[in-house]
Amino acid sequence: MAARPFAKYQGLGNDFIVLDAAEWPDVGPDLARDLCDRHLGVGGDGVLSVDRTEMVHGRVRMVIFNADGSRPEMCGNGVRCVAAWLVDRGDLAEGSALVVDSDAGPRPVRVRAAGADGCEVEVEMGTARVDATVAEAAGLAVRAVDMGNPHGVVFAEPDDVPAVVRSVGALPVFPQGVNVELVTPTPRGFRVRVHERGVGWTQACGTGACAVVAAAVDERRWPADEPAEVELDGGPLSIRVSRDGVVTMTGPARRAFVGLR
Repeated sequence: MAARPFAKYQGLGNDFIVLDAAEWPDVGPDLARDLCDRHLGVGGDGVLSVDRTEMVHGRVRMVIFNADGSRPEMCGNGVRCVAAWLVDRGDLAEGSALVVDSDAGPRPVRVRAAGADGCEVEVEMGTARVDATVAEAAGLAVRAVDMGNPHGVVFAEPDDVPAVVRSVGALPVFPQGVNVELVTPTPRGFRVRVHERGVGWTQACGTGACAVVAAAVDERRWPADEPAEVELDGGPLSIRVSRDGVVTMTGPARRAFVGLR
């Protein structure tokens, strides 16, 4: 088979291999695992397959595969990377908007800035669904938050982190697995570490940052309509949760490199 083009993008260190679906119609779990292998493949936290068929109508379709081949419903950093990829292709420009369709539904996107250092992208991430019931894992309170994908938010930095992550993952409220966020308050928002299902510890998680602020607003740890700075291992995101639960995420995305595979 002839070599085909790919692009590597990252949002705060959460890195993805972006593929044009027209050129990679065979993308699936096996190929995703091969491509994401950091020793034998391109290397990445996941693969983003982008179908541009409806680009003329201001929409694209994004399908995500994690490094282990599993298919999550949504990826906040991935949405921003798709927007940056479209900017670099000339399909979008600074100030432009489009809708990224996903397994979790449509996500309206606006490119707030674009330049040599990448893009600043704003994404309307939909309505956060915070479970009213507080679960418990390893003696700690866990808030279940649905951002189109499942999150378990723990407002603590426990001593035995692996045990807590395993315990949260075993909760019955998360039958499809879960992304776990360990949260420490800061003056401007929250410091968050994320263990992502299908990936492991990751530099950043956009939906995880959204879930944290949604849970914080629900618990009155943070005011609604006030942007919070969520500091992840890879850097900060700005997250705002409206009074009716709609979450807006703003953050960077940029190209790392392009190649043939």
